[in-house]
Amino acid sequence: MGALTSNRKRGDECLSLNSAHPSPYSQNFQISKRPRFSYMKQIPDRPILSSNSVASRVSRYPDIKPPLTRVHAPCRTGKFGFFSNREDSSPKTRGVHEKERSGVIMGSVLSFHLEKAKSRALDTFRYLNKGKEVIELDEEVETDRVSEDSSIEEVLAIEEDDRERPSVVDYVQELDTKMVGCGPQGTQPSASSVVSDLTTLTNGPFKVDSAGKMLDSLSLNREVEVPSVVVYKQLLESVERRTPKLEHLHSQIEFNVSKLSLFESLRPQKKPVKVVPDEPFVALRKEEMAEVEQAFSSANRRRVLVTHENSNIEITGEMLQCLRPRAWLNDEVINVYFELLKEREKREPQKFLKCHFFNTFFYKKLIGGKSNYDYKSVRRWTTQKKLGYSLIDCDKIFVPIHKEIHWCLAVINKAEEKLQYLDSLKGRDTQVMNRLAKYYVDEVKDKCGKDINLSSWKLEYVEDLPEQENGFDCGVFMIKYADFYSRGLDLCFKQEHMPYFRLRTAKEILKLRAD
Repeated sequence: MGALTSNRKRGDECLSLNSAHPSPYSQNFQISKRPRFSYMKQIPDRPILSSNSVASRVSRYPDIKPPLTRVHAPCRTGKFGFFSNREDSSPKTRGVHEKERSGVIMGSVLSFHLEKAKSRALDTFRYLNKGKEVIELDEEVETDRVSEDSSIEEVLAIEEDDRERPSVVDYVQELDTKMVGCGPQGTQPSASSVVSDLTTLTNGPFKVDSAGKMLDSLSLNREVEVPSVVVYKQLLESVERRTPKLEHLHSQIEFNVSKLSLFESLRPQKKPVKVVPDEPFVALRKEEMAEVEQAFSSANRRRVLVTHENSNIEITGEMLQCLRPRAWLNDEVINVYFELLKEREKREPQKFLKCHFFNTFFYKKLIGGKSNYDYKSVRRWTTQKKLGYSLIDCDKIFVPIHKEIHWCLAVINKAEEKLQYLDSLKGRDTQVMNRLAKYYVDEVKDKCGKDINLSSWKLEYVEDLPEQENGFDCGVFMIKYADFYSRGLDLCFKQEHMPYFRLRTAKEILKLRAD
């Protein structure tokens, strides 16, 4: 801009001396050209004043514009303690800052309540239980105040362990940022949101073990205030929301347990592992094998090899041929073998069950006559004088059953109160069971004078037993059923053992010669 000298008179005189350049403030002055300075332009609205007057001198200066009004805004500390000026911010964020300033006064009351809630939360969670270890949080609070109108920030420094678990103060600072960072309308968060955040604090990353421990921790604050009651209600509502789920899970568990028990009851039971004894399967020595082979030779066919004294049964070489492979057993060999089983029991009564073995002619005699049952024909077979013991005292009574070309075994099992029928071909015969039951009732009445009732006894057709796989080993199966049952053993043999049992039976019969 141009500048005028302080000596106004001298300037006017200089302008008046030059007639070619009249004074611009004179009435006869006309501007032929556009003046160089904007303040020398004549304003038509203003009256023409004398150059020596104060008003004329003031009018030469341009109009003074009113200065911008200064607005004092709250200042906030920056990240590292420096004050930040909101006026230097970008135009995009200037409107947001002005809205924040408008909500400062409005949010001062809520800020007070927030600070009170934070202090109460810090008092509540000052002691966090971690097993038996008590962790104490040391806090240092520094408060910086800029003005009475400005919001207050709390910087909480907590000495933390080298643990990965976040601290309570960090979560409170997050609540503080939520309070300071108001929404687009400049409103502060409501008290319900603060309470929900505090509830999240209890159920969130700090892993309070249970609602009970949470209530114990709340009880550290002796003063019962409204926010703590609200937190308690929040916890109670969360527990009530989880109760139906827990009940549903409990019902599902009970249903699955009952289903599992049902499946286990329907599952076939595993058979216990049978312990196979060594005694019934002892291998024959070479000299024993040679003795059996010699007895099977054709030179001994008409020769009496063995005579059993108690039964007066003679075993010739021809009779012993039935123990060779693929041969049917005869009555003499079966009856002698049963006599040997009875004598074995008498020698070692503590090792074997007390049993009686009928011969192969007993059942044929019992079912003789017109009515297919004749007890009188066999009444004298079991006298005390003849047997030396009472038939009623026996645990098991073995009855061989011959069906023309097939051998079976029937057992009167007094020890277990049942009648058993064993057939290597899995056959059944109810007539045999009924006749033997009637015989036993008649026998007890005849020998003891007692009337017994066998209606409670079980009729068992044994299914779990070794089966024959050919048409000639039924007799060997039958005598081995009696052998193992008299030992008190399970039937733990198979078809593959039949050749060995034939040789072993021949060896045991031939052993009578040495005796």
